[in-house]
Amino acid sequence: MKTIKLTPKTIIAAIVCGVLAISAPGCSDDKEKTEAARPKATHNPNPFDHSGEAKVTNTEKQKFEEEFAKQCVAREMHNSGNNDADGKRFERPCTCIATFLMKDLTAQEAEKFLTEHENPQSLRIKYENAAYHCLQENVPPKEPNFSRPKPLVAP
Repeated sequence: MKTIKLTPKTIIAAIVCGVLAISAPGCSDDKEKTEAARPKATHNPNPFDHSGEAKVTNTEKQKFEEEFAKQCVAREMHNSGNNDADGKRFERPCTCIATFLMKDLTAQEAEKFLTEHENPQSLRIKYENAAYHCLQENVPPKEPNFSRPKPLVAP
């Protein structure tokens, strides 16, 4: 076996090679490449903010209200036996529902309903809320307040 003689030149050369091997990857342009490959973050607007959308005109709202109320009455009278009495009975809640929907109507919903004769999913969800609101006959009773005991009345 041969013995390796360590001279000062080989020790210095080994140290220099080690330092270069460790520092060379630290000088690479990987950071710039990953930043260039990654798309820049754009301003992501709030999906529930409809302030930038086109506004619905009052005439479109009125037309929507009339068409929706007519469609609602026709749908309810489809299985009715007494059309005269039921038509008047269904007119009030259907008008209430149409008015309730009209207040929160977006331009896309109005266009889909009036021109394309479709009912978008958002309109169906609003319809259920409006129907619950308009079809309550009686005001629900007040809930009791159990947070404070009632004062005792002296006999």
